[in-house]
Amino acid sequence: MDNLAEQIEELNHTLSSQLPEEIFKAFGKSIEELKTEKIEERSLKTGDKMPEFILPNAHGKWVSSREILTKGKMILAFYRGSWCPYCNLELKGLQDHLSEIKNKNAALVAISPQSPDHSLTMIEKNDLEFELLTDTHNTLAEKLGITFQLQEFVLPYYKALGIELEHYNKNKSNTLPVPAVFVIDENGYVIFRFLDVNYMNRINIEELIKLL
Repeated sequence: MDNLAEQIEELNHTLSSQLPEEIFKAFGKSIEELKTEKIEERSLKTGDKMPEFILPNAHGKWVSSREILTKGKMILAFYRGSWCPYCNLELKGLQDHLSEIKNKNAALVAISPQSPDHSLTMIEKNDLEFELLTDTHNTLAEKLGITFQLQEFVLPYYKALGIELEHYNKNKSNTLPVPAVFVIDENGYVIFRFLDVNYMNRINIEELIKLL
């Protein structure tokens, strides 16, 4: 078991001891319904061309995928937001391997629908040294086919946990990206993809490094 998987297992144990069973059942039902949407089948796959993008970073500076790819490969990690503990663990895990990623001549970029100010807070809280970009209204994520809308029955449980998506994303759509990681080569093509509608399942970062 890789280090991130161990941390997630520990997080699951902690949350199960702290949160009401009703919340876990609702989240589980939400995941099972998402599986029926077959997002994995209709989303961007290995061998596909990644759409070019220009998105703002945590400081409001525009970042271009074309410019990044002139320097080498690019890892794109889509995450739900700073409110998601699983996303925090994954991004911190990627940060721990950032020097290895750079040594493989690759750049790491993480993307979410949350506003730049929340990304900046996340960077400062977790000492992240890579770009967190804002995909407003999930425009890029929708092009990749990795978005979904949270079901009405699960929204009250998010709010009960203090997760107000409108506060983070500055819109009322309740749309999120499925956590996903893409590796893009210098020509803009996907050479690796990890995607799982179960947000508790995350990429094996050690295996990702080997693929670069």
